[in-house]
Amino acid sequence: MQSHKSDIYFVGGVGVLLAFGLLMLFSASSPESYTIYNTPYFFIRRQVLLGAIPGFALFYLFSRMDFNLWQRFAKPFFLFSLLLLVLVLIPGIGGNFGTAHSWFSLFGLSFQPSELMKLALIIFLAAWLGRLEKDNFLDWQKSLLPFLVVLGIIGLLLIKQPDLGTFLVVFIICLAMYFSAGGRIIHLVGIVIASIAGFISVISMSSYRAQRILSFLNPKEDVLGIGYHINQALLAVGSGGFWGLGWGRSRQKFQYLPEVSADSIFAIIGEELGFVISVIFLGLLAFIFFRGLKIAETSPNKFGKLIVVGVMAWFLGQSFLNIGAMVGLLPLTGLPLPLVSHGGSAMMILLAAFGVVANISKSTTEK
Repeated sequence: MQSHKSDIYFVGGVGVLLAFGLLMLFSASSPESYTIYNTPYFFIRRQVLLGAIPGFALFYLFSRMDFNLWQRFAKPFFLFSLLLLVLVLIPGIGGNFGTAHSWFSLFGLSFQPSELMKLALIIFLAAWLGRLEKDNFLDWQKSLLPFLVVLGIIGLLLIKQPDLGTFLVVFIICLAMYFSAGGRIIHLVGIVIASIAGFISVISMSSYRAQRILSFLNPKEDVLGIGYHINQALLAVGSGGFWGLGWGRSRQKFQYLPEVSADSIFAIIGEELGFVISVIFLGLLAFIFFRGLKIAETSPNKFGKLIVVGVMAWFLGQSFLNIGAMVGLLPLTGLPLPLVSHGGSAMMILLAAFGVVANISKSTTEK
């Protein structure tokens, strides 16, 4: 094992993505910000003050803190995040945004505890799965059963909010970590099959979710109703062409495309910067992901390896779900694009997670 500086390529890739995200958020959010708050800087200022600055501070702190110390706090950290997920459902404590109960709101500031849960879950699973021997995965009572209990509890709380999109990300994280720890393929296949049946049941119980699936399958059927969002997103991406309309020149962001500063921001990237830059952007996401996998491969222990795998699965999985929805490959989930979409708590916690990965990269072994 060697002690050295953090992986400069990983840290540099994250820095480039963060700068690009702030640049695109300013462009995408300016009209909406001016309409609501009479200033084009409201959303970008909020993102910097509540997301980028505290996120950078946590990134710096955790990149210098020995990642092995997280094993001591894995269980209480996880239980604390579970408690927050319960509290946010209690009327008068959790904030209501439409039909969702996903936020705490205090003194005009909001925090989404499900973002903290992602990091707490990764550390908890890394500590638990990292202690299991290979033979333990042959006994479903020692590995699969407790794994399903944890996943089921979190899933129940997230669907109750309701936040099916975040549960999909959590599901991806859990599967990636369980497989990387040594989980049996037959168990993973069973989990996926059972989960598909569960998702179908959840969707069938909600007319709104069912309509979203129908609009995904046939987006032209109700272009002014449930299919409006996806049709406007496709129009934005398509109108960008090969080279784009130019930074700041989007037409869809002028109150045509919903959620331009949140989950629809990739459509603005496609419209303003075009196909070429969009592909380069996707390449940047892939570069960060594969650089992370390299760190996981050379991690000094199983605990560190599983943390990196979990964070990378979170990062790429959520990016894929967001971008896939904007180009019509997946149903809309309402998930933000990591380090690009507006959302202070999402940016802050992900940067904190990247800080842990950066610290693990300091102790990687050469292969």
